Amino acid sequence: MSGNITFTMIKPDAVEANNIGPILSMINKAGFRILAMKYMRLTKEQAGDFYAVHRERPFFGELVEYMSSGPIVAAILSKDNAVADYRQLIGATDPTKADEGTIRRLFAKSIAANAVHGSDSNENAQIESNFFFSHLERF
Repeated sequence: MSGNITFTMIKPDAVEANNIGPILSMINKAGFRILAMKYMRLTKEQAGDFYAVHRERPFFGELVEYMSSGPIVAAILSKDNAVADYRQLIGATDPTKADEGTIRRLFAKSIAANAVHGSDSNENAQIESNFFFSHLERF
């Protein structure tokens, strides 16, 4: 399965702005298949655990607050070359530097409120998917 899945999260800003449908439509049109999806609200503890890699960074507290501030949509996506293709679809973290037509260029409010999360490696796609979904091996 390595290389064929990625993980995404539609973040609280995009959920609140009613952009779930348009973002999912872009994902589908780009050839991704949704293997699993859930709508939920992260607790501060869950957000802190998910972003533990950033625990020592100065923005960690703000990130945890933001990610637990409203509902998110977590999803596992499937496609050949999933991680790289999804990173291209979402665009740069800074929406002002993201290419035209990318998810972040269209829906992000700022670097911090950048609409979506996307795994940055095949290994992290597996780890992040397992954080939200059990029994991933069946996919």
